[in-house]
Order: sequence, then structure tokens, then C-alpha cells
Amino acid sequence: MHTVLVEAPGGHYPIHIGSGCLDALADSIPADATSLALVTNVTVDALYGERVRDLLAAAGKPLVTIALPDGEAHKSWDSLNQVFDALLARGHDRKTVLVALGGGVVGDLAGFAAACYQRGVRFVQVPTTLLAQVDSSVGGKTAINHPRGKNMIGAFHQPQAVVIDPDVLQTLPAREVSAGLAEVIKHGMIADAAFFDWCEAHVTGLRALDAALISQAIRRSCEIKAAVVSQDEREAGVRAHLNFGHTFGHAIEAGLGYGQWLHGEAVGCGMVLAAGLSARVCGLDAAAVARIQALVQAIGCPTRAPALGAGRWLELMRVDKKSRGGKIHYVLLPRLGAAQVHEVEDAVVAALLLQSGA
Repeated sequence: MHTVLVEAPGGHYPIHIGSGCLDALADSIPADATSLALVTNVTVDALYGERVRDLLAAAGKPLVTIALPDGEAHKSWDSLNQVFDALLARGHDRKTVLVALGGGVVGDLAGFAAACYQRGVRFVQVPTTLLAQVDSSVGGKTAINHPRGKNMIGAFHQPQAVVIDPDVLQTLPAREVSAGLAEVIKHGMIADAAFFDWCEAHVTGLRALDAALISQAIRRSCEIKAAVVSQDEREAGVRAHLNFGHTFGHAIEAGLGYGQWLHGEAVGCGMVLAAGLSARVCGLDAAAVARIQALVQAIGCPTRAPALGAGRWLELMRVDKKSRGGKIHYVLLPRLGAAQVHEVEDAVVAALLLQSGA
């Protein structure tokens, strides 16, 4: 097992990464917890719920399971209230600990519930998708979606620990693996050109979930994200770089309807658009743009954006947490391995979208 430390003002905590580390899950439960709530979805519960309940029994705390409907469409007020209803019905107090078992939807929603319940209780992240393991489980961003924008209602609330066992990825559909790899390669694009090179060289093995390769990819992604979060917990500066491709990607998700594209698929396509915009605005060379598009395609994500129309794209992207005074700010690349935030005129973006057939 390898441990990466996050040292953010809102909490210092370990990310445990390794085959079989799920078996030590009870060690991540605080000794003074009065009760546990396992928040998951019906799909993951059928796969891993019984095993995780058995593991948590070693902590010796009363346990309730809250199994939510599966899918991005259920990252909603209704699901959040389902968690609150279960906690209140059973008298869970401020020493209760939530355990988020699932992908990014479960982790974000359970974390937001933990941030809100009795003004804040503790939670542990147990991500079961590649995307959640390399991105959403780390850093304390918690949220639900609103029909007008993704992740627009939420809070910063750091977990007690993150427990990442790559073995659980063996039950993941290939489409989910591709979506997770979008966030892996993003880390190379924004912060480590050598890691981007490594991803290009090993893309076949990564898609096949080669044990050694996928563990290395998870570890390096978590190291990059932990370093960024430790510098800038609340996205006042460098943490915004982690949103490369997300302004376009979130627009795709909201514009098509949550769940039509997976989050990682939308981000992958968004990174292709952001690379094209980077070439127009800050001089990213054509070879790098081509490499980004080729790698997004190689991991199995879409590279052709949906035809929403420039007006609709801009309307959706204005509902973005990086927007200021109605001006859309984009994370762009002057070169591979480096990122910057730029305010870009709508006309420039509209020309890119028109050229892309979007």
C-alpha cells in the first residue's frame, strides 16, 4: 500500500492506495465515532455492499446502509434528502461518520450531506470508479447538480481518509474506464508533460486495467491533485487548473441532460475543445493539439462535440464557477504540462465551436 498525504487548511488526511487495502477500511474509522452510515448506490451495493458492511463491523459501531438510485441524474435534492431522512430517522448525532462507497456521484453527494448534517460530520471516501479514484474523491469538493448547472450547489468539506483499492475496478464497464482515464491524462496535460508521455506510451495497458500500470496512474494522479489542493484548497488560484476541459464538459452534460454522456466522456471532449482554444489564445502548438485529440480518442472518449449551437454553448458555460461578472474564464494550455486561466471573448469561442461543428 502507498499513502499520499493531503495537507489542506480544511483537513490533513491520507489517501491509501493499493491492492487489497479495502480490507483495512475499519482502520480509517475514527475511534470516537458513535455510528456509521454507508452511503452507496444500488449497483455498487449489489457488488460490494455486503463485503464493506462486514469490514466495517470490525469498527464496532451501529451501521445503516443508504442505497441511492444509480446515475448522474440522481445527484439531486431528492437523493440528498434521502440521506438526511435516514440519518434523522435513526438519531445519528454529530459523531456519526458517513462512508461514501461508489463513484463520483455518491462521493460528491455523501460528502455534501456530511458537510450539511448538523453543520458538519466526518466522512470517509471509498471510490469504486477510476474517475472517482483519481479525481473526485480527493480534495473535498462536494455538491449536487441543478438543472441549470453541474455542481452548482455544494461545499468544501475534506474527508477523514480516502481508501483506493484498484481491485474493485475489475467490475467496472469499459466505458467507465475510458471516462476515468480522461481525468488521468488531464493531470499530465496541466502539470506533468512526462506523465502525459507515459500515458501515451501505455494507453493500451491502461484501458485493459493492467494492475501495475493502473496503480501507477492512480498514484501519480493523486500526487498531482494532492499537491494542488494543499496549495489552494478553495480554488482561489492554481486549483482552477484542475478544471481543464470542464467548462466545455459541464456544458455538454447540462445541455444534453445529465447521464447522456459520462462526466469523463464530456471532460475528454471538452479537453479537445480547450486544446483548440489554447492554440487560438495562448499559442499551444499544433502538434500538442493533435496529441491531445489522439490520446482522448485512444482512451475511448468522444472527440466530436455535440451540436448545441454557439449561443447555447455560451449560455451554458456562463453558469460556471470560474465565470466572473458574466465573463467566461477558461483553463488553457500554453504548452503541455502547464496551465493558465484566460478570459476569452465570446466571438473567439464561437468561431472555434463553429469550426468544430458544435
